[in-house]
Amino acid sequence: MPAASDWITLAEAADILRAANVHFRPATIGVWARTGRLQSIKLGGRRFVRRGEVRALLVAPRRVRASDLQPALFEELRR
Repeated sequence: MPAASDWITLAEAADILRAANVHFRPATIGVWARTGRLQSIKLGGRRFVRRGEVRALLVAPRRVRASDLQPALFEELRR
């Protein structure tokens, strides 16, 4: 079970994203939480999201070198 400090407010989530130069309003993060894009809980009329999930939004996409791909995957493109 996550520790209580793992749950942050939508404003705190927006601050984490803003610090990484990714700007979303707390309302947008709330929509993500309500639609299941982010795990959330609601206590006392306030919604909280997991800190780790917000930070995971900032992870750079994994890059793959073209030489690591199987050449057969692109046979159709060469024709």
